[in-house]
Amino acid sequence: MDAFRVHGGTRLSGRIAIDGSKNAALPLMAASILTDEPVTLRGIPDLSDITNMKRLLVEVGVAVNDQRGPLTFQTADATQNHARYDIVRTMRASICVLGPMLAKRRRVKVAMPGGCAFGHRPVDLHLRGMEALGAKIELDGGNIIATADRLEGATIFLGGPFGSTVLGTANVMSAATLARGTTIIESAACEPEIADIAKLLNAMGARITGAGTPRIRIEGVDQLGGADHTVMPDRIVAGTYTIAAGMTNGDVVLEDFPYDNLLAVIDILERVGVHLERVDPNADAGRCTVRCTSERRLRPVMLTTQPYPGFPTDLQAQMLSLLCLADGNSIITEKIYPERFMHVAELTRMGAQLFRQGPTVVVQGVPELFGAPVMASDLRASACLVQAGLIAGGETIVSRVYHLDRGYVEMERTLNALGARIERINVPLNADIEVERKPASAESPLITTIGQTPIVSSNT
Repeated sequence: MDAFRVHGGTRLSGRIAIDGSKNAALPLMAASILTDEPVTLRGIPDLSDITNMKRLLVEVGVAVNDQRGPLTFQTADATQNHARYDIVRTMRASICVLGPMLAKRRRVKVAMPGGCAFGHRPVDLHLRGMEALGAKIELDGGNIIATADRLEGATIFLGGPFGSTVLGTANVMSAATLARGTTIIESAACEPEIADIAKLLNAMGARITGAGTPRIRIEGVDQLGGADHTVMPDRIVAGTYTIAAGMTNGDVVLEDFPYDNLLAVIDILERVGVHLERVDPNADAGRCTVRCTSERRLRPVMLTTQPYPGFPTDLQAQMLSLLCLADGNSIITEKIYPERFMHVAELTRMGAQLFRQGPTVVVQGVPELFGAPVMASDLRASACLVQAGLIAGGETIVSRVYHLDRGYVEMERTLNALGARIERINVPLNADIEVERKPASAESPLITTIGQTPIVSSNT
């Protein structure tokens, strides 16, 4: 099992470029099913989720040119309509083939998806959207079976208990491009990845307006053609490396930075004391160059995760690790996935002072963190633990970094290029992991109190 050995105490500096967005790339790849002509995608990141999506597309009859550089997708066998469990279980985004396959091939069988385990994330909104377009939905042995002679346009409400669904919006929007008549999606996800998918679909001949707003209108067409599209930069990767630079009091230049898509994050970081300066103010704000610096003393904040354009849930864990160093008490409330706090126990092992109550965590800033063996539970929690290791005294071993490979292209190489000291090592399962420890200083108490609740930390 791969793990990272992180040697703490280094200050990040240098220049990196932000990779293409994974969350946009996966449904963009699935959209190639909607046409018989080739679709070329540029800037697709080399991630395990991307590899699994390529496997899935080949499984359902799409030929993939996976030579270095742009990827080209073209349907080779439109009779294949079964997305099997052994591939789908590796990532939740596999469900995004449902809409394109249903619209183009009239029948699809997709296994219920897998992915990160941090709470209940049902696909009922996806299915409700397909039913509204006229599909017949059945569940059989863990598979979703959807059929339709031809989809019919409809007005569809996609709001859920925790906000709009991004993959559900992408699925319904993609399916509606080939539906007869007009489809209106109300309470659509506003994330920039939806606008990027609509940009590709319109280049293929779709007629979509309003993508990126809560109301999307799709005029169905009879067929779609090929297109050439460059994937937007990954705003979560950009936010992760920005936070890492701020935690280490670094000085980092980030190219291909999606500034306009991270305004809520930039606002919070400025209040904390991490500053982003546009190096090229005349460039496209969706893909520009910024310089990240930070103040030596970080300030506490209160933040709540929200659907876009609010603070993204996918940066909550990373921000929590930063606030462990702030001079005071911070409060983080998770409104998208209330159970997404499995990293809290691991950060506590490193000396963080954290108190969780339901969907809220109180973070009492400490002068320093300490290296320890920790275990990653999901993609973004993995990133937060690596960040904590960058500033922890001594050595941190982060196990199960296969989660990281789903969303970050060789994170260890990227951070090492900025001066970090990270090694990818192989750790046998159930191994007794020893780390180099740095003794706690007198200023770092092991027990503190918030209200009447004692918080106990372990440095081992």
